[in-house]
Amino acid sequence: MGDEGRGTSSMTERNPPVLDAQTAALVRVAAAVARGKAPELNARFAAARDARVPGLWIEELLLQSMLVVGYPLALVAFGAWRGVGGPAPVEGDGAEDLAHADWESWAARGAAVCRAVYGRAYHKLLVNLRALHPALEDLVLVDAYGKVIGRPGLDLKRRELCTVATTAVLGTAEQLHSHLRGALNTGAAAEEIDAVLGAIDGDLDPEKRETAREQWEDVKERKL
Repeated sequence: MGDEGRGTSSMTERNPPVLDAQTAALVRVAAAVARGKAPELNARFAAARDARVPGLWIEELLLQSMLVVGYPLALVAFGAWRGVGGPAPVEGDGAEDLAHADWESWAARGAAVCRAVYGRAYHKLLVNLRALHPALEDLVLVDAYGKVIGRPGLDLKRRELCTVATTAVLGTAEQLHSHLRGALNTGAAAEEIDAVLGAIDGDLDPEKRETAREQWEDVKERKL
């Protein structure tokens, strides 16, 4: 489904959108990144510009998207963004240089950011990662949360709201469940999450829409 279907969900009707225009436009870009269609990306980027979304927010979202949708779709999105004139960050504009010399600083920042997102489930996450592969803990904490998600330029709550949008479009139920909790843990109100799901309703097929509804209801019922 395309843009023509947005805003028709019963969730939206029950909970009028409470996101500011910039955040709403940003999460709709996140949804388009997961779909990977250039015309749709172009339209979402244009809408983001109309909403005066800071370019740095979009840059950080696209970097973060590599962790969620993978390099191929993230690079498609970067290409579309540059194609519509999205300027590459330059030194001193708020972006962070990746040439850090101190690995330990990434590790510490990654642990702090990941703990903020996962809350009381943080230690369980580490146990599960170690059980899957001994390298995964460092890859998640240092590379994902330390190097990328912990970067300045986009606040953690908006990062999590965008990840909710992306994982809902991907239909990855367990990751969506984790990031619904993560959005709450990083300061999002339930009404804001309702608004995100409403904003991307037209990007979800019936199965993914039902998955998103089920995961969100479970998080709310369990007060996670």
